[in-house]
Amino acid sequence: MEKQESAFLKTDSRARDSKEGYNISTSGVKIMASMPVEDQGCSSESRDSESDHERPGYRICSYVERFIDTDAGPIPVVTTALGRRDLLSTFAVRCGVNRHNYTVTPGLYAVGEPDKTSEVLVTSNFKLTFDHLRKELAGVSAWILVLDTRGINVWCAASKGTFSTAELVKRIQASSLEKIVDHKRVVVPQLGATGVAAREVKNRSGFRVVYGPIRARDIRSFLRNDKKADKEMRQVSFTMYERFILTPVEIQMMLKPALVTVLLLFVISGFGPGIFSVAGSWQRGMASVIALAAGIVSGAFVTPVLLPFIPSKIFALKGIITGAILSVPVLALVQSSASGAAGLAALWLFSVTVSSYTAMNFTGATPFTSPSGVEKEMKRFIPVQSVCILISLGVWIYSAF
Repeated sequence: MEKQESAFLKTDSRARDSKEGYNISTSGVKIMASMPVEDQGCSSESRDSESDHERPGYRICSYVERFIDTDAGPIPVVTTALGRRDLLSTFAVRCGVNRHNYTVTPGLYAVGEPDKTSEVLVTSNFKLTFDHLRKELAGVSAWILVLDTRGINVWCAASKGTFSTAELVKRIQASSLEKIVDHKRVVVPQLGATGVAAREVKNRSGFRVVYGPIRARDIRSFLRNDKKADKEMRQVSFTMYERFILTPVEIQMMLKPALVTVLLLFVISGFGPGIFSVAGSWQRGMASVIALAAGIVSGAFVTPVLLPFIPSKIFALKGIITGAILSVPVLALVQSSASGAAGLAALWLFSVTVSSYTAMNFTGATPFTSPSGVEKEMKRFIPVQSVCILISLGVWIYSAF
């Protein structure tokens, strides 16, 4: 990032404080704002050819409408409407595609027609978070100060130390915010409070921290209410829809280990009276793969969606309950390939154990658990899950003889 900033300064001294919003190339080397153009949502579409910012080597991001001049230099103004590129990228990220590189360049942005009295809203440089905020600012004039959180959302970044006091102070100073606004105030999301010490920010930058609402959709009401949050704005929700949109990533995270497991299952399923049977490997292997799929769907999809309706506060036990129920009708479809009652029992135990593990993996995506609680649950259940997997594989091999 330091090299990118250096190259930028050499390329455009006018925009030294406003490099965000477009990509540049220097001396034949393409230097991008933070990620590839097709991933970041930057467009090479032709814009006003007379624009001072539209020069050879620059690609202005598709969400940047124009630039406004301030005492600290030109600042990109972003649209509050999500375009087709934004929506497609969001869908891909929700499915786990490129989610670790889905970022915008840290720095200062604007929406509407902000002036020196407009509020400064702080957010992370995870583009999904950035998009959530800007789309809720239709009809609002404000500044958006984006921190470098390494592409992590506000809540997680605050815990990891990237949405921090030091980073906020750094961006306030780097953007010359004191030249842009008169009020010396920044609005920080409530979920970022664990990483930002308001008193230290005040001492180091002169700016006062106001903690805003939890959800971006409440920001307009918060601003209209003289920057006061009601009880609902301070409460974390985890609705069925909010759980549902997290499940594609949970499933995607299981795909790589699942592919390795599938290969092992086909090999193990081939063992039998004739030492190894290719036909048996295919027939029994498919049955075991279906059991694996049932466990993943149960633990990574059904359990999260139905989370509050499943008994127990322990996620591993929730996965056992859903896995035990869902696997029965699924395994009924492959009972002819299961080699009797022992084979069906092995597949059932295997599927339930997979469901328990994948459901336990969902703890990190919820507001219900703490790091210590997750660690305690993992220490308690991973040994049990490991033993159950070994037993199920042993019985599965035995059932072929």
